Amino acid sequence: MKKPLCLIVSCTLLSLAGFSQENTLTAKEKKQGWTLLFDGTSTNGFTTPGGKPVPAGWQVKDGSLTAIKGGKGGDIITTGEYSNFELSVDYNIEPGCNSGVKYFFTKYEKGGNLGMEYQILDDALAEDNKLENHRVGSFYDVMPVAVPDKKVNPPGQWNTIRIVSKKGKVEHWLNGKKILSFTRGDAAFSAAVAKSKFSKAEPAFGTVEKGHILLQEHGGQVSFRNIKILTSK
Repeated sequence: MKKPLCLIVSCTLLSLAGFSQENTLTAKEKKQGWTLLFDGTSTNGFTTPGGKPVPAGWQVKDGSLTAIKGGKGGDIITTGEYSNFELSVDYNIEPGCNSGVKYFFTKYEKGGNLGMEYQILDDALAEDNKLENHRVGSFYDVMPVAVPDKKVNPPGQWNTIRIVSKKGKVEHWLNGKKILSFTRGDAAFSAAVAKSKFSKAEPAFGTVEKGHILLQEHGGQVSFRNIKILTSK
């Protein structure tokens, strides 16, 4: 009887060791200084761009923060603002969905509330899939993904995005692979912005010093989890 019992205990421990709990930080991440922006149980730390409570169109269930299809939840933003950071977010969309994560979101002197957007899209079925700089992983309407073989899981499965912003240099990552990098304000960046829908913004789009993180509601259903950030000077 002892051997089977030991086997059961060993298998249970292995199973627990391989289990990854969502919306938590590892000991290593805590030591590095990561912070959870979503606690997995509430919308604490988020608000509307107008400063109001998160609408009912956003629901927290099973450890995910979800914009319900047709719920008219609108976009929501972090209460904090960030400049130099590394942001990691898991997302899961329904077929045909269009969404995004914006950073450096703030009110411009001319152009209204704007933010640089990491595009989230069903490249196969979404209506806005015709332009390269509108597809998943792009810097929306400004720069397309710079690699030919991005790995994206289909709707219904989770993907992990990472946005790195350090002293003007920005990187977009998707499922562990860097897919785009650029420098805010340099010649290539300015030329791309000049061709975009953000060309009239003042100050120049994407050059502000800091801004909020925004989760976009664009009509379709999208879920987020494991939203965490590491800031630096």
